[in-house]
This record gives sequence, C-alpha cells and structure tokens, in this order.
Amino acid sequence: MKPFLRQQLDRYPVRLNELDFFLSQPDVVSDMDRFRALTREHAEVSEVAGVYQRFRQREAGLAQAREMQEDPEMAEMAGEEIAAIEAELPELEDHLQRLLLPKDPDDVRNTFIEIRAGTGGDESALFAGDLLRMYIRYAERQGWRTEIVSESPGEVGGYKEVVIRVVGEGSYGKLKFESGGHRVQRVPATETQGRIHTSACTVAALPEPDEAQAVQINPADLRIDTYRASGAGGQHVNKTDSAVRITHIPTGIVAECQDDRSQHRNKAKALQVLSARIKEKERSERAAKDAATRKGLIGSGDRSDRIRTYNFPQGRLTDHRINLTLYKLQFILEGDLDEVIDGLLLARKAEQLEELEMGGARF
Repeated sequence: MKPFLRQQLDRYPVRLNELDFFLSQPDVVSDMDRFRALTREHAEVSEVAGVYQRFRQREAGLAQAREMQEDPEMAEMAGEEIAAIEAELPELEDHLQRLLLPKDPDDVRNTFIEIRAGTGGDESALFAGDLLRMYIRYAERQGWRTEIVSESPGEVGGYKEVVIRVVGEGSYGKLKFESGGHRVQRVPATETQGRIHTSACTVAALPEPDEAQAVQINPADLRIDTYRASGAGGQHVNKTDSAVRITHIPTGIVAECQDDRSQHRNKAKALQVLSARIKEKERSERAAKDAATRKGLIGSGDRSDRIRTYNFPQGRLTDHRINLTLYKLQFILEGDLDEVIDGLLLARKAEQLEELEMGGARF
C-alpha cells in the first residue's frame, strides 16, 4: 500500500472516536441537522475504519505466517495461510481505495441526454438517431427506463435535436462521460461514388435535479410559451397547445417538452430540464476555471471537445480521452457500451487517486 494511502487511513480510527464523542453530546442530539450530518459521516468513517482494521489484521497475520513457515512442521499450513492472505490483501486495498475516493452525489440520479446534430447536415441528423438508439438499447440492458422529452426530427430521418430522460438508479454515474463531440466516418446512403464523409453530433448528459432544486428558480426569471406539439400524436396535436417552452431570461437557456398530452406535466418536465441545464452551465464554468490544473474526463463543458469517433468502414470505435479502440462498432451501436464505460470509470478512478495523493487529508 502506498504511504499516502496509509497516512489517510490512519486518521479514520481517530476521526471515529471524535464522532462517537460528538454524537454523545446533548447539544448535538438536540440539533437534528447537525446530528444527521454527523450520523452520515459516522457511517462512512466507520465502514472505512472497519475495512482498514481487517486489512491491518491480515497484514499482521501474513507476518506471523511467514515466521511459522520457518518451522518444518508448520511450513505447509503456513504456506496455505500465506497464499490466502496474499490473495485477500489486494482486494482489501482496492476496496479501501474505492471507499476513499470522493463520491459525486449526482451519480445516483436519473439523467437527461441531449443529442444535437452538428456539422454534416442530413447525415449528422441520421447519426443523432443512431446515438439515440444506442443509448436507449444500453439503458434497456441496464434495466433502466427511457422517455423522449422533446424532439426535432431531421428532414430525411434522425433528429436535429432530441432530449431523452433515462430513469434508473445510478444512470448518471455511468452516462456522465458521454458529454462532448461524437464524430462519425461513413459512406452516406445518398453518396453515389462511395466516398467516406465525416459528420458530428454533440451530446450532453445532465443529472436530473430533484424537485426542490427545480423550484428554486425564480419564477420572475422565466418566460413560458405554449404551442402545438409536432410529430406523432394523431388528432390531439391539432386541438390543444400542450407543448411548453421555458426560457430562463438571465442566461438565455431554453428547455421544452412536448411528450405528454398534459400541458401541466410538460411544464414540469421542461422545468426539470431547464434546471439541469442551468446547473450544468454553472458546473462547466467551474470546470473551465480548473482546466489549467486538472484534466478531468468530464471535460470543461465545451461540447466541441471531440471525445469519440465511430468509423463504419473499419467497424471501429475510438474514445480519444483514454486511447481506447474497439473493433466491434455494430455491437456498440446496439447498446453494448459496457467496455467503453468501464474503461472511462477506471480512468476516472486513477485520476481521483492522483488527486487524492496531491490533495492531502480529508479531515
């Protein structure tokens, strides 16, 4: 185990004793907000301290077993114990590293995914449709539910812009690395001479804020417009102005929803998307300030950052942030994104460990 990790972990038993003392004080017990905060911290610290205690016990057991191995009568039994402990220690160390990494509270949230056609005209809109299908199929594999919030169809298919909501525990924790520029290289159906064209879409993955956060927007800062929904919907779409567009006047950020027949429900969904976009803008601005000192797989928020290339002639997908290339593009477009997302999660874990080493103690 690296010395900096051991130094971090040595503080946990000390902090646990401090928390035990605080939680026994009458003034803390009578202050419910402080009591709840300290109780949450106690649960987290207690878990780390418990695993670290097990790690140290097994380290001590390993030293004992190695001493026993010098006794011919105990050598075989000691050898078995050594093998068992040497297999367990790396698992415990990996568990401790994961426990020490800072948790993003948004990881457990549902996700809004925005896909916008970029350069490439009709071909870009078709590619936006391919990306939408990929994310819907991936969500199905995870047992998540998806619903289209708003859509602007392309002239020959696909979408100029589409927003979907992904409902599932921990969806944002896996999808947050999708934000950025997605480039496709392929021969369009309209290309008569077989030339490969390059086009692009931008994707933004946004954590769905809770209702309390959405309500915090000052109503005076909003302009709300209603209009008739376009696209599928039968006779209903010609009768009522159920679609809703909300503009946040201070930032100019716009969100709309036309998915539901109820104007009230469309307004609630649009408000959630708007809140998510405002929050993402604030995060992007913070990330841009930190960009000089911290790379960050989630990027600066600049959607023009090219993160991935989908090369159809070679059947290749390349994620440029982690230099990952996979030759199974058709499977990936059918939702088999696990290898890509797992690679990004591992790379983020390595980044966080580096930040932990540079940043010092938690308390």
